[in-house]
Amino acid sequence: MSQAGQMVDRLVEATNAHDVNAIAACFAEDYANDAPAHPSRGFSGREQVRHNWEQILAFVPDLHAEVPRRAIDGETAWTEWVMTGTRRDGTPHHMCGVIVFGVQGGLAQWARFFLEPVEQDGGSIDEAVSRQVAR
Repeated sequence: MSQAGQMVDRLVEATNAHDVNAIAACFAEDYANDAPAHPSRGFSGREQVRHNWEQILAFVPDLHAEVPRRAIDGETAWTEWVMTGTRRDGTPHHMCGVIVFGVQGGLAQWARFFLEPVEQDGGSIDEAVSRQVAR
Protein backbone atom coordinates (compact mmCIF):
# COMPACT_ATOMS: atom_id res chain seq x y z
CA MET A 1 0.00 0.00 0.00
CA SER A 2 1.19 3.51 -0.76
CA GLN A 3 2.40 5.94 1.91
CA ALA A 4 -0.69 8.06 1.25
CA GLY A 5 -3.01 5.12 1.85
CA GLN A 6 -1.09 4.11 4.97
CA MET A 7 -1.36 7.66 6.37
CA VAL A 8 -5.14 7.65 5.84
CA ASP A 9 -5.43 4.29 7.62
CA ARG A 10 -3.32 5.56 10.55
CA LEU A 11 -5.42 8.72 10.77
CA VAL A 12 -8.72 6.81 10.83
CA GLU A 13 -7.35 4.40 13.44
CA ALA A 14 -6.00 7.22 15.64
CA THR A 15 -9.26 9.15 15.34
CA ASN A 16 -11.35 6.16 16.37
CA ALA A 17 -8.95 5.46 19.25
CA HIS A 18 -9.37 9.12 20.33
CA ASP A 19 -5.57 9.37 20.50
CA VAL A 20 -4.72 13.04 19.96
CA ASN A 21 -0.98 12.36 19.87
CA ALA A 22 -1.38 9.66 17.22
CA ILE A 23 -3.66 11.95 15.20
CA ALA A 24 -1.12 14.78 15.33
CA ALA A 25 1.67 12.35 14.40
CA CYS A 26 -0.03 11.84 11.00
CA PHE A 27 0.74 15.47 10.05
CA ALA A 28 3.96 17.27 9.14
CA GLU A 29 5.18 20.04 11.45
CA ASP A 30 4.50 22.59 8.70
CA TYR A 31 1.22 21.02 7.53
CA ALA A 32 -1.02 23.43 5.59
CA ASN A 33 -4.82 23.09 5.66
CA ASP A 34 -6.81 24.94 2.99
CA ALA A 35 -10.60 25.23 3.36
CA PRO A 36 -11.79 26.53 -0.04
CA ALA A 37 -15.44 26.88 1.01
CA HIS A 38 -14.39 28.75 4.18
CA PRO A 39 -11.09 30.51 3.38
CA SER A 40 -10.72 32.12 6.80
CA ARG A 41 -10.64 28.66 8.41
CA GLY A 42 -7.37 27.65 6.74
CA PHE A 43 -4.48 27.04 9.12
CA SER A 44 -1.02 25.59 9.34
CA GLY A 45 1.01 23.47 11.71
CA ARG A 46 0.79 20.17 13.53
CA GLU A 47 0.11 21.94 16.82
CA GLN A 48 -3.06 23.50 15.41
CA VAL A 49 -4.16 20.01 14.30
CA ARG A 50 -3.58 18.81 17.88
CA HIS A 51 -5.50 21.77 19.32
CA ASN A 52 -8.43 21.20 16.93
CA TRP A 53 -8.68 17.52 17.82
CA GLU A 54 -8.42 18.16 21.55
CA GLN A 55 -11.53 20.33 21.23
CA ILE A 56 -13.38 17.95 18.93
CA LEU A 57 -12.83 14.92 21.14
CA ALA A 58 -13.69 16.87 24.30
CA PHE A 59 -17.07 17.84 22.87
CA VAL A 60 -17.82 14.60 20.94
CA PRO A 61 -16.39 11.91 23.23
CA ASP A 62 -17.81 8.99 21.21
CA LEU A 63 -16.74 10.29 17.80
CA HIS A 64 -16.43 7.62 15.12
CA ALA A 65 -14.82 8.20 11.70
CA GLU A 66 -15.11 6.19 8.50
CA VAL A 67 -13.58 6.62 5.08
CA PRO A 68 -16.02 4.76 2.82
CA ARG A 69 -14.26 5.76 -0.39
CA ARG A 70 -10.76 6.77 -1.36
CA ALA A 71 -8.61 7.19 -4.42
CA ILE A 72 -4.84 7.27 -4.18
CA ASP A 73 -2.83 8.93 -6.93
CA GLY A 74 0.85 8.82 -6.06
CA GLU A 75 1.31 11.15 -3.07
CA THR A 76 -2.30 12.42 -3.16
CA ALA A 77 -5.16 10.77 -1.26
CA TRP A 78 -8.74 11.72 -2.17
CA THR A 79 -10.86 10.64 0.78
CA GLU A 80 -14.55 10.73 1.65
CA TRP A 81 -15.17 11.05 5.39
CA VAL A 82 -18.21 10.34 7.56
CA MET A 83 -17.96 11.34 11.23
CA THR A 84 -20.68 10.58 13.74
CA GLY A 85 -21.13 10.78 17.48
CA THR A 86 -23.02 12.49 20.24
CA ARG A 87 -22.09 15.92 21.57
CA ARG A 88 -21.84 16.49 25.30
CA ASP A 89 -25.21 18.28 25.19
CA GLY A 90 -26.84 15.10 23.82
CA THR A 91 -27.32 16.33 20.24
CA PRO A 92 -26.08 14.23 17.33
CA HIS A 93 -22.82 15.09 15.62
CA HIS A 94 -22.74 14.16 11.93
CA MET A 95 -20.27 15.52 9.40
CA CYS A 96 -19.34 14.30 5.96
CA GLY A 97 -17.36 15.43 2.97
CA VAL A 98 -14.07 15.15 1.18
CA ILE A 99 -10.51 15.77 2.30
CA VAL A 100 -7.72 15.71 -0.28
CA PHE A 101 -4.34 15.06 1.33
CA GLY A 102 -0.85 15.60 -0.06
CA VAL A 103 1.45 13.07 1.62
CA GLN A 104 5.24 13.00 1.75
CA GLY A 105 7.36 10.77 3.94
CA GLY A 106 4.22 9.16 5.33
CA LEU A 107 2.89 12.48 6.71
CA ALA A 108 0.13 14.78 5.54
CA GLN A 109 1.90 17.87 4.18
CA TRP A 110 -1.24 19.66 3.02
CA ALA A 111 -4.97 19.19 2.68
CA ARG A 112 -7.95 20.71 0.93
CA PHE A 113 -10.76 20.33 3.42
CA PHE A 114 -14.44 20.04 2.39
CA LEU A 115 -15.95 18.43 5.50
CA GLU A 116 -19.28 19.97 6.61
CA PRO A 117 -22.05 19.33 9.15
CA VAL A 118 -24.89 17.25 7.70
CA GLU A 119 -28.11 19.24 7.37
CA GLN A 120 -31.04 16.90 8.02
CA ASP A 121 -33.73 19.51 7.44
CA GLY A 122 -32.19 21.91 4.95
CA GLY A 123 -35.18 21.89 2.59
CA SER A 124 -35.52 20.57 -0.91
CA ILE A 125 -33.07 21.01 -3.77
CA ASP A 126 -35.29 23.73 -5.25
CA GLU A 127 -35.19 25.67 -1.97
CA ALA A 128 -31.42 25.24 -1.70
CA VAL A 129 -30.80 26.47 -5.26
CA SER A 130 -33.11 29.43 -4.69
CA ARG A 131 -31.22 30.38 -1.49
CA GLN A 132 -27.92 30.29 -3.40
CA VAL A 133 -28.88 32.33 -6.45
CA ALA A 134 -32.03 34.35 -5.78
CA ARG A 135 -30.83 36.81 -3.18
